Amino acid sequence: MLKLLTRIVTISATATAMIAQTDSALDFEVFKARIQPVFLAKRPGRARCYVCHSTATNFRLQRLSAGATNWDEEQSRRNFAAVQRLVTPGNPLGSRLLTHPLAAEAGGDPFHSGGKHWDSQSDPEWRAMAEWVQKAAQPHP
Repeated sequence: MLKLLTRIVTISATATAMIAQTDSALDFEVFKARIQPVFLAKRPGRARCYVCHSTATNFRLQRLSAGATNWDEEQSRRNFAAVQRLVTPGNPLGSRLLTHPLAAEAGGDPFHSGGKHWDSQSDPEWRAMAEWVQKAAQPHP
């Protein structure tokens, strides 16, 4: 019975993530290739996003599997679903994903308990995320 219940929960979570990915104007493949690696990036003097956001925050990234250096497909879909709640397609500065870790003097929120990861909107990581968010507002063929 427990195995069946566990399987149902797993299927439900996978279906939810897949629906979120299908309904999104955000590009999942770009997310996997360019955005998701930002969460694992090491920055001198700062914690990786993953360190805090895989444990005790409202924005929750999936824990990496033992020995893994990246997420598998299902984990990536769940991360994508979590990220979508923090993005306003077409509006990078209206997207908490981009403003929360951005320095206040560069247009970011006044506080991020993990520190400010980007000092300006010119940072290559910030630019990549902003372009991804901006493209989501463009009509798809």
